[in-house]
Amino acid sequence: MKNWAGNIVFSTENVYYPTSLEEVQGLVKKLDKVKGLGSRHCFNRIADSKYNFLSLKELNKVVALDATTQTVTVEGGIKYGELSPYLHAKGYALANLASLPHISVAGSVITATHGSGVKNGNLATAVSALEIVTADGDVHILSRETDGGSFNGAVVSLGALGIITKVTLDIEPTFMMRQYVYEKLPLSQLQEHFRNIMASGYSVSLFTDWASDYINEVWIKNRLDEGVNFEVLPDFYGATAAIRNMHPIPELPSENCTEQMGVPGSWHERLPHFKMGFTPSSGTELQSEYFVSSNNAVDAILAVARLGKLISPYLLTSEIRTINADNLWMSPCYKQSCVAIHFTWKQDWPAVSQLLPIIEKELSPYNARPHWGKLFTMPAKVLETRYERLPDFKKLMAQYDPQGKFRNDFINSTIFSN
Repeated sequence: MKNWAGNIVFSTENVYYPTSLEEVQGLVKKLDKVKGLGSRHCFNRIADSKYNFLSLKELNKVVALDATTQTVTVEGGIKYGELSPYLHAKGYALANLASLPHISVAGSVITATHGSGVKNGNLATAVSALEIVTADGDVHILSRETDGGSFNGAVVSLGALGIITKVTLDIEPTFMMRQYVYEKLPLSQLQEHFRNIMASGYSVSLFTDWASDYINEVWIKNRLDEGVNFEVLPDFYGATAAIRNMHPIPELPSENCTEQMGVPGSWHERLPHFKMGFTPSSGTELQSEYFVSSNNAVDAILAVARLGKLISPYLLTSEIRTINADNLWMSPCYKQSCVAIHFTWKQDWPAVSQLLPIIEKELSPYNARPHWGKLFTMPAKVLETRYERLPDFKKLMAQYDPQGKFRNDFINSTIFSN
């Protein structure tokens, strides 16, 4: 059994597929060691287990939509690509989505997966309540409204607190969007205009291979209900408007990607880069990503650009996105708005494993934090200095999982120093 990209072979094939909360409780209570398994869109061993997996594949239903509180409650195994059309048909939307809709809600939330937008938090910030089955098989319900600190600690849980069986998400009225792409944005424009460029749409992404002195593609996603429509100009800070649909990896067909060229579409058909029915990105790849404070964004980007000749031969594409600050303890955006620099690598781990420490060293002055579900080499002692609430999270782990039923090698090596 492998992960989505095929670079991780899981350490056991003991997988349980519960179809009810009661089954989850019984299995968790019975098993000495277990790990929740979502859509497997992870590139490291955060979801791995040597013992047992509990897959949420069959727990993928919408439980309730509450128009009064503007929330939807779903089972943890549902994918955004399954939930989004349902919400749109009912007249509702999520504030943001990741670049691909193929990922599960629970798995995305616990790793602080994100989209882009200077005013948009990561996907976990939409969570208003969680239902968790903890190590003793008991059900705990935590909410933003009633549980304060423990809720903020439990949302981005890295799968270390229990099995997320239900998630309640904030929703809003549905909206329409247009998407535009520009090519060859001079890198020099970021030094003076980075904030304006990234704020030019509701969600903006920059794609580059670091092989030249320009950003290859700028993707601008504009909401049609915001009153001020994006002004389509032939020139955008020195970049030129694309004349056809594009793929973030120029060699790949654009049919896999959501519609561009200003064609209107619903939020769930424009916020992701990739369509639900198609292979996202390249499929055969490795990924890593680092978050830095927005205050250090340009300096961090230029630091990576200086490594261009070194990293470009092993890269498929690199994406730059913005994420708003939040209060979630283990989120890379805890108490700081961030810029995320993402790398989609060719599947050459020997080369990538040598490059990651070099990139991490260059980004060290900016206290870069890695994406929990992607490849990085930072040791626990470095992560301890980057996450001020890590001691509190360890206490929460001890409270919910005192015997370490949900701990695996990844948790032991990245959260604990032993």
